[in-house]
Amino acid sequence: MRIISYNVNGIRAAIAKGFLDWIQQANPDVICLQEIKATEDQIPTAEITAAGYPYQYYFSAQKKGYSGVAILSKTKPNNVVRGTEITHMDFEGRNLRADFDTISVMSLYLPSGTNLDRLDHKFKYMDDFQNYINSLKQTIPNLIICGDYNICHEEIDIHDPVRNKTVSGFLPEERAWLDKFMKSGFIDSFRHFNKEPHNYSWWSYRAGARGNNKGWRIDYNLVSENLKDRMSRAVILPEAKHSDHCPILVEID
Repeated sequence: MRIISYNVNGIRAAIAKGFLDWIQQANPDVICLQEIKATEDQIPTAEITAAGYPYQYYFSAQKKGYSGVAILSKTKPNNVVRGTEITHMDFEGRNLRADFDTISVMSLYLPSGTNLDRLDHKFKYMDDFQNYINSLKQTIPNLIICGDYNICHEEIDIHDPVRNKTVSGFLPEERAWLDKFMKSGFIDSFRHFNKEPHNYSWWSYRAGARGNNKGWRIDYNLVSENLKDRMSRAVILPEAKHSDHCPILVEID
């Protein structure tokens, strides 16, 4: 199974930039989207079906033009779960899960901490999400959590770790949470195969950051440890340019 995660920064904007042609070429079995910024009635679902993804699931934020996640699939999942049943998490449309025969795939959009109020919200979300996943793994052990975590894990994952050490997304407390989350039973699929620096998944639109590869790796496909031997490949796909993020891919045998 070829799985892609992609923060599209607006699904309609991404489609206008050639996203549907691109997914036909990339040909994932499942694609998890974050920050779709649209409700289902605003999305050209027929065009997505024509591109090879008849099974489409959306979980939008209550606020218009904000947040939201989706899962597009070539095959029909056995079960789909929107949200977590945790109110302060679900109204922003940040979690969507599709259960297939031998694996479950979640699309996650973890909050950013752009100001003090949002940073407090982010930490509450992270704590409650950890508890939610700890419980979920009891019944869904083969879980892949794909998405935008809005956190760089290590210094190797950010272009300037010194200047960004006090910026949300690279705060010590955020990094410690992500480290603990991974150690609770997940593998960073990209780092499992690639230990090299200068591999990023997000770039600011300012100051030619993408052209100069001054980026952050904040998007992850985290794979349950019990699926370790089934992972065959994991890569970042920076050539796709429909967003300020780029897609990331993991393949599971």
